[in-house]
Amino acid sequence: MRVKELLKSGIMELEQSGVVEASTDARLLLENCLGKSRTEVFLLAESEVDATRQEQYRQYIDRRKKREPVGYILGQCEFWSLPFFVTPDVLIPRPETEFLIERTLSLTKKSNFSSGKILDLCSGSGVIAIVLVKETGKRVVGIDISSYALLVARLNSRRHDVLSEIDFIQADLFSCLLQNQKFSLIVSNPPYVSRFDLDNNLEPEVARFEPYLALDGGKRGLDVIKKIRNILPSMLKPGGEIFIEIGADQGRDVRHLFEKRVRGQADFSLVEILVDYGGRDRILHAMLVE
Repeated sequence: MRVKELLKSGIMELEQSGVVEASTDARLLLENCLGKSRTEVFLLAESEVDATRQEQYRQYIDRRKKREPVGYILGQCEFWSLPFFVTPDVLIPRPETEFLIERTLSLTKKSNFSSGKILDLCSGSGVIAIVLVKETGKRVVGIDISSYALLVARLNSRRHDVLSEIDFIQADLFSCLLQNQKFSLIVSNPPYVSRFDLDNNLEPEVARFEPYLALDGGKRGLDVIKKIRNILPSMLKPGGEIFIEIGADQGRDVRHLFEKRVRGQADFSLVEILVDYGGRDRILHAMLVE
């Protein structure tokens, strides 16, 4: 069978199975099987594909028809124009998290990059920590509750030659840190999906395959964010900043949570909700009083 025929059959099968991005996914899977770029696959359209690679492609398509994400099938995905390993122990990085990093890099005070420590809270695959190191040249601490996720994060940091610049720690949020250890910048993509959405509104790719631990934000999706809020003033330096990825329907609740005064704690001099390119609430940005 020729390349173009194999691709066409893959697209048709995925479309019939309800895969939204059938053309893109079929092409990515074929590129991987052939070990070719998108341009090379196009130029080789009339070439014959050997039986071994045809069988591998069929297996990939069968897995995708069951709604297994392409990232898990291939064992990697692209984020920030870089390749990262992914396994079912970590979420597949999304454009929303690229937006989180973009806003962090553009809005953070220069002094919070130049002095003080940086923390990636709920690290997962390590993409945030790795990109922050590469973009700022600063050392980063990465914390995640899952030891399996941190194995993936370390593999990724080694892949991008920044393993020595990141201190990955297994812990439940801030539980491993001393009260006198403060950060100038904290970036977090915590679990924020509500239990209702977990049970009813997720795509099969997410509901069946991605790690529940990294998604479950409790009844309203705010449980982990509330925990971060409660301890945050003792973990941020005066004038320190935090950026948190949130759900599109959580902006008002999260803003109220951070604007509310807590007796015995420092207040935030800035609390804002940043909207993404689709106009949806996506990031909390807060700054502790100096």
